[in-house]
Amino acid sequence: MTRLFLLLAALLLATATPAGAAAPRDIDGYVRAYLDHTGLPGAAVAVTHGSDVVRVAGYGHDAAGAPIGASTRLPIASLGKSMTAFAVLQLVEAGRAGLDEPVTRYLPDFRLADPRGGRITVRMLLDQTSGMADSAFPDLKLPQPHTLAEAVTRLADAPLASEPGAQFHYHNPNYEVAARIVEVVSGQPFAEYLRTKLFVPLGMTGSATVDAPPAGTEGYVRAFGIEVPVSEPDWFTGGSHGVLSTADDLAKWLIAQRNGGGVVSPASAALAHTPAPGRDYALGWTVRDGRVSHTGDWFSHTAAQVLLPGGYGVAVIANTGMALDNDAELLAQGLASLLAGGTPEPALPAGVIADRVLGALALIAVGLAVLGVRRAGRKPRWWRIGPPLLPLVPLVFLPQLLGWVFAGRRGTYAQVLHVWPGLVIALGVATLAGLLVAAARVRALVSGTRGRHQEESGETRGDDRWVSANRRSGS
Repeated sequence: MTRLFLLLAALLLATATPAGAAAPRDIDGYVRAYLDHTGLPGAAVAVTHGSDVVRVAGYGHDAAGAPIGASTRLPIASLGKSMTAFAVLQLVEAGRAGLDEPVTRYLPDFRLADPRGGRITVRMLLDQTSGMADSAFPDLKLPQPHTLAEAVTRLADAPLASEPGAQFHYHNPNYEVAARIVEVVSGQPFAEYLRTKLFVPLGMTGSATVDAPPAGTEGYVRAFGIEVPVSEPDWFTGGSHGVLSTADDLAKWLIAQRNGGGVVSPASAALAHTPAPGRDYALGWTVRDGRVSHTGDWFSHTAAQVLLPGGYGVAVIANTGMALDNDAELLAQGLASLLAGGTPEPALPAGVIADRVLGALALIAVGLAVLGVRRAGRKPRWWRIGPPLLPLVPLVFLPQLLGWVFAGRRGTYAQVLHVWPGLVIALGVATLAGLLVAAARVRALVSGTRGRHQEESGETRGDDRWVSANRRSGS
């Protein structure tokens, strides 16, 4: 009987929810509360603990109105960098590549505008210390390649922002080059390599990698708290941020991080999560405060994955695009708090709050414009034309200004409109209001000048007639 009790106790301990853990219903409740509070249209979530799946589910709907489920395929953007890193580590384990070998050993056509590029190693690509950077080579603003081979050859015009190995610069081309190494060394297209060597062995049958967003990919952007459906722009995503996946598959991916999942050794999995001393970016993962994580951004979707100290893993995909903050990351942070025994409350994204402020400022600009046009004729002065035009300056240089906000990642106006439509609209309204005031003041100034000229001309003619009359009377 004692043995029977011990056996039952052992079974209960083996199947019990870990201390502080959230039940699946708590996870569902928090995600639904987040969607209700923020207006996020849809999300897919995976939560694991050790080798167990705690919860995989979809919530809300996609841009076509279809419900999102655990098997709905969505873009995970830069979460794919961790998968590219695993692919490289597989080749390293097989003795076919070396992390500290120069890239040119595997890609002889890898040439930069800076001769120091020859010293870039495979590891520097994966930990983003190659010296390549958006500030030196604005990838988003340039014509996009169509293949990984083109992505490498176009770097012939790329300068370096810093000495190879010296500084961290988050730069998508680092992982495009790494993916090209996988192609060349393995002799397989990168998408096929990931499918056969990573996705199929891990059972991630709903995952694939693409060089560009599939036609018809739609998500949402927010403007003043309103979710607006948009199509994903056509841009190159191969190797760095081109993986499509599901909540089901991301659960398997999170579990594989414990010991490599059989696709890499436990030592290689640990290496992928271990940054160099003094840094926090490892090989496709960021390590801070004991958490191993990464986020991903498309213009119409976001994603986040995090490995927590207690053995939990969380992955989230959201169908709102890159902005001041990342819906998927906010959701993942809330779920992490929930799993730690906290009681998180959904908060509005910073972008929504910022848009409300911008909307108020735009309305103030309209009100001032109405007042300015009405008063334009009072004491017109040339120097009063300039101040209303000041909003035009940030509007003209908006891509460059946002480049400072987003760590040097400069884009086009169309891309800025996807990232922060509220800012573009507010600045556009303020600029138009300022132009109307300036035009009214110019008109008043010109009219006033003409009026003075006419008065002066009339006075002169009157004086001339008076002089002429006096001359005639005197004669």
